[in-house]
Amino acid sequence: MTYRGSVRPFVNFNAKHDAEILHKAMKGIGTDEDAILMLLTSRSNDQRQQIKAAYKKAYGKDLVGALKSELGGLFESLIVALMTPSVSYDAFQLHKALKGAGTDDEVLIEILASRSGEEIKEITKVYKKECGGKLEKDICSDTSGSYQKLLVILLQGSREEGVVEEQIEKDTKDLYAAGEGKFGTDEEKFITILGNRSAEHLRRVFDAYKKLYGSDIEDSITGETTGNLENLLEAVVKCARSVPEYFAEGLYKSMRRAGTDDDTLMRIMVSRSEVDMLDIRASFKKKYGVSLYTTIQEDTNGDYQKALLYLCGGND
Repeated sequence: MTYRGSVRPFVNFNAKHDAEILHKAMKGIGTDEDAILMLLTSRSNDQRQQIKAAYKKAYGKDLVGALKSELGGLFESLIVALMTPSVSYDAFQLHKALKGAGTDDEVLIEILASRSGEEIKEITKVYKKECGGKLEKDICSDTSGSYQKLLVILLQGSREEGVVEEQIEKDTKDLYAAGEGKFGTDEEKFITILGNRSAEHLRRVFDAYKKLYGSDIEDSITGETTGNLENLLEAVVKCARSVPEYFAEGLYKSMRRAGTDDDTLMRIMVSRSEVDMLDIRASFKKKYGVSLYTTIQEDTNGDYQKALLYLCGGND
C-alpha cells in the first residue's frame, strides 16, 4: 500500500528540539503563530505525541494547555485537534455528538460509516477509557428504530471479508424486494446487507442492482427511507463505493453552503491528513472542477487558513 496521506512523519525528527521551538514561539510578549503551525502540520500525529512528552519533561507543563492559553478561535481548535491522538479524537467527537442537548447525527454517521472495523473497535475501547461511558449504550440512549440498529451493527466493527460470489445475486434481489419491489420498506434487510457485507462485495451488489433494475441503489434508499436512517444508509453506500469521494463531498458541502461549517471542515482535514488526503484531493478536483486547496483559500482566513492549507498539502 502506498502512503496516501498529505502529512508524513518528519524525517529528521527530534522531539526535544521541536519542544524548544514551540517554547520559544510562546515565550515573552506575543506568539509566533507561524512557527507553531508550520511545525505541527509537518509532524505526524505520533510525533506530536512525542513532542508533548518532551515538552512536559523540559518545562514541567502541558503543551496543549500552553497552546490553548496562547491561541484563540478556530486556529486554537484546529491545533488542539492536531495534538489529540487520532483514536481519541474520534472518540471525543462522538462523545461531544452524544452529550448535551440533542444529538449531532452528522458526526455519528460520518465516523461510523467511514472507519474500518479495526478503527471502530479501537474507538470503542478509548471511548470507555477516556469518556467514561459505553459508546453503544450512549448511542442507544440517543437514537431509535432502524437508524439505531444500523449504528449498533456498524459499532461491532465486524464486516465480512472479501466477496461471496454465490451471495451477490441473492443480496441484489433481496435489496430490490425490500425496497422498490414492494409496497412499504423492509428496513431490516437493508440494514443487514449494507451493515455486514464487505465494501468489495457491496460494490459488486450495486453493479448487479444497476444492471438488473436500471437504477442505482441510492435511488431506492432516497425513495424508501427518510431522515437519519436515509442519511446513514447513503453514507454507508458512498463509503463502500469510495471513502475519499465521500469525504470530498463532505468537504465541499462544508464550504459551499452559506457560511462555512468549520466543525466538519476541521474534522475531515485533521482525521484524513494521514490516511487518504491525496485521494480526497483527487476526487474533489474530479468531481467539482476546482482544487480543494483553492476552495479552502476562498473560504477561510488567517492562521486557521494557513494551517488547513498545510494539511491539504498542495494545490491540484
